[in-house]
Amino acid sequence: MYRLFKTLNRLALIKATIAAVLTIILVLIGSRNLQNFDPALIAYLIGTVFAIFGIAYRYSVWIQRPPTKLYWRRSMQFLFSRYFFPYLWRSIKLFFRNILFQRFIAYRSRTRWIGHFLLATGCLIAFAITVPLTFGWIHFVLKPGDETTYYALLFGFEAGSFSLGSPIAFIAFHGLVWCSVLVTIGAIMMMNRRFTDGGLIATQSFENDWLPLILLIAISVTGLGISYDYTFLEGKTYQFMAVTHAITVILFLVWLPFGKFFHIYQRLAQLGANLYKTEGKRRGMATCPHTKKEFATQTHINDLKVVSKDLGFNYDKQDGTNHMDLSPEGKRSALAMAHLKARKEGGKLFG
Repeated sequence: MYRLFKTLNRLALIKATIAAVLTIILVLIGSRNLQNFDPALIAYLIGTVFAIFGIAYRYSVWIQRPPTKLYWRRSMQFLFSRYFFPYLWRSIKLFFRNILFQRFIAYRSRTRWIGHFLLATGCLIAFAITVPLTFGWIHFVLKPGDETTYYALLFGFEAGSFSLGSPIAFIAFHGLVWCSVLVTIGAIMMMNRRFTDGGLIATQSFENDWLPLILLIAISVTGLGISYDYTFLEGKTYQFMAVTHAITVILFLVWLPFGKFFHIYQRLAQLGANLYKTEGKRRGMATCPHTKKEFATQTHINDLKVVSKDLGFNYDKQDGTNHMDLSPEGKRSALAMAHLKARKEGGKLFG
């Protein structure tokens, strides 16, 4: 156990512990000291806290990597500069375009974008519904003396009411049903692509490509089963469906920090990377001394030199220049000339 603890990243462990503790504190505050917390959701709460701990730990480790750390620091520097408002507006637009609407996928394939959009939309709405319910932040109670009117409590404060059978009640009680439908359709579309795309068939793996889709479909189908049972079977299979759904959800939450879906949280860093490119272009481009053509931003080249030295690689040359000042084409030419020089000095151009 001691050796296992020694292998852990201490800074990441501290941050992850703080995130988990803060989550528990927010649950206590938001549910009015568990007054509005549903004990039936305790397993979901434990799974969610574990997921938050794991995500915070892995994200902290990832952001400590020299390239990621530098990107993060530079992004914050560029955002909180005199261009704050233009860059903030740009980041907001990119968030809606690429994170919420997944438009960056549309350039690859329309069908692939539709599948991604359905998956992302269904999952985001489902999390927006289930997390506040699990934490006890949102709670529904019947109006005293009226068995047809529900109060919606937000953090213990009345946030509105609605009658059973009303459109609002239908939306409130069936929101997760529509999410399940969206996720199921999106997951099936992604599965179909993995059955028919030759490139994917050759490179895909069960853990990274199939398991996420299987888990999402299992969660959606069992969730739909609970709703179907309530509507048409009078709760006859509720115990089985509820337990099965809980198992699939908890498995998903436990696996979330370690599987492919961790890239969802990494995707937010794309906003900072875009600011980095935009600010880099504003500051000027680097010109290859061999091809005399612009090939990258000078900011990126300068930062790449710093990161390379942090990782133990020094590409400085004796004349004070650096190999990274060359474009990819320039590097290939420099390598070819070095080979030619070596062969001439060896007395043989061939053989």
